[in-house]
Amino acid sequence: MLMINQSAPQFTAQAVYDAGEVKEVSLSDFKGQWVVLFFYPLDFTFVCPTELTQFREHLNDFRSCEATVLGCSVDSVHSHKRWMRDDLGNLNYPLVSDLTKRIAKDYGVLIEDRGIATRATFIIDPEQKIQYVGIHNTSVGRDAKEILRVLQGCQSGELCQAGWKKGDAFLQPLK
Repeated sequence: MLMINQSAPQFTAQAVYDAGEVKEVSLSDFKGQWVVLFFYPLDFTFVCPTELTQFREHLNDFRSCEATVLGCSVDSVHSHKRWMRDDLGNLNYPLVSDLTKRIAKDYGVLIEDRGIATRATFIIDPEQKIQYVGIHNTSVGRDAKEILRVLQGCQSGELCQAGWKKGDAFLQPLK
């Protein structure tokens, strides 16, 4: 299991960008930036599009935090392209294809007997160390706004109480 402050597993894979453009993407491309890497089970399912489109709705907020968002599933780039074309529209962030399931396995989120990734989110800092891990049941969607809140807390370097949001006071350690 990956732990906080461990190096994020490196990967290189094909990803679909808007307009169906396919490019190779590597985690190392984003060294020096914050990365929100989220895994979802499969294209053309019920819960997944609610998450993907919610990340799109809040993408400017992630970008204002100088964070890159990457979605990842075990589907092919062809499946990603078709889903974007037919249902999702442009997401404005890439969908990574993990057809070999290597990325999901390296991140510890592959459900082996089903051959899919569970819902999982990793916040990776500019030094490519993991600063947050969230793993969800495949039936329960995550909230992009909560991921954004956690990202902002991680970026603050301060003690953030439960429910903290950007602009709130930080906790002060006891002396």
